[in-house]
Amino acid sequence: MKLAAIDIGSNAARLLISEVSMANGKPEFNKLNLVRVPLRLGFDVFEKKEISEEKTAMILSTIKAYKHLIDAYDVKHLKAAATSAMRDARNSEDIINRVKNETGIQIEIISGGDEASLIYENHVAENMDKDHSYLYIDVGGGSTELTFFAQTKLIFKESFNIGTIRLLKNQVIDKQWDDMKDYIKTETKLYSDNMVAIGSGGNINKIFSISKKKDGKSLPLELLKDYYKEFSSFSLEDRIKVYKMREDRADVIVPALLIYINVMRWANAPEIFVPKIGLADGLIQHLYNEVK
Repeated sequence: MKLAAIDIGSNAARLLISEVSMANGKPEFNKLNLVRVPLRLGFDVFEKKEISEEKTAMILSTIKAYKHLIDAYDVKHLKAAATSAMRDARNSEDIINRVKNETGIQIEIISGGDEASLIYENHVAENMDKDHSYLYIDVGGGSTELTFFAQTKLIFKESFNIGTIRLLKNQVIDKQWDDMKDYIKTETKLYSDNMVAIGSGGNINKIFSISKKKDGKSLPLELLKDYYKEFSSFSLEDRIKVYKMREDRADVIVPALLIYINVMRWANAPEIFVPKIGLADGLIQHLYNEVK
């Protein structure tokens, strides 16, 4: 069975095509293709509250290209979701209707809570040590989704409008940081002795790649702090040259690190695992359960 998921975020849109097969009675998900287009919708929305005609044209071109790939792979089942930027844009409904009319693809705008739930669909923590508590941290351009898993149970899922593009645009006030801090400290204090973070999103994946750690190894909080200081000391242009980053990664990676560092400090998580999962993976898992 072939499945496809489209994730339209505040920084980029992703298409994930996966094939599902059964092994020992359990589904195995094999990635056939992953395509990312840096639409950067948040740069319009978080200042002007709407998506420009230029960005709308980019969305339409991207979804049309994705539709060709989906058809080429003979995918029968698709789920498309949009997150923070589309949630905030006053013209998002018009854009969704245009995409539907021109491509046949229906985009669903999901809430922050739904976004956190879908990331949790990956069930990474279920395969880890039951003696620890696990905090999923998914940092996007418009919001950060937290999902907390302890004693084999989902304890909470919460979304905060603190994201990399919002930070770059000075759209996050101190009270939002304080609210996030208070929530994390209150909700995790009973489990803080054995806390492990699980990171998702393009920025933490890039950090993991730069660290040259082996798959399955964690990144210590102290290492993230070192990278934050190091990257902050470079100009955007130098960051692009020295670390061979795309511009649309080099500008958001510093605020992303700040978010991961703060969340981990407040949750008393000394390390973070990076299993290279994200919303698109969660959408695939959710779609599989629907189809099944």
